[in-house]
Amino acid sequence: MQAFEFAVLDWIQTNMRCEVLDFLMPVITHLGDKGLIWIVLAVIMLFIRKTRFCGLTLGVGLGASGLLCNVFIKEAVDRARPIWINPDVEMLIRIPTDFSFPSGHTSASFTAATILFLYNKRFGIPAFILAALIGFSRLYLYVHFPSDVLAGMFLGILIGILSFVILKKISLRRASRS
Repeated sequence: MQAFEFAVLDWIQTNMRCEVLDFLMPVITHLGDKGLIWIVLAVIMLFIRKTRFCGLTLGVGLGASGLLCNVFIKEAVDRARPIWINPDVEMLIRIPTDFSFPSGHTSASFTAATILFLYNKRFGIPAFILAALIGFSRLYLYVHFPSDVLAGMFLGILIGILSFVILKKISLRRASRS
């Protein structure tokens, strides 16, 4: 499996590396650093009455994603990053020091995109595009294996759905009591 994953990463390095993407991919990946773009969006939404539920759901989902992926799963799986195994690739960003599986950038991004999509498709579709670009940037930058990104995507979608459904039920239950 790892040989296939290196083949994918090496194909990207050989066939897709260019000046434009070498500039864009670090910018795109940094949008996902610590889920910051999504956290800022959640905070902004909390201050707008119409989007408060979505902002709260984003906060809960991002917290769950961060804990599950970056605290529990990464530490339990203890997977080396591709660049640690093959240090011959020219790096465009600083080499991460935490473990590889799953991709926290991807999980947070797909958690947020899923919640935004369930809240409002008009917000969700561009968020999914950005989430996919952030996930791809992790491959382009040689800091994650494809399975790391796929796992982050699936976990993010699952966490996003669960966060939305659970908070919606709590909200409906509270509203019915009033």
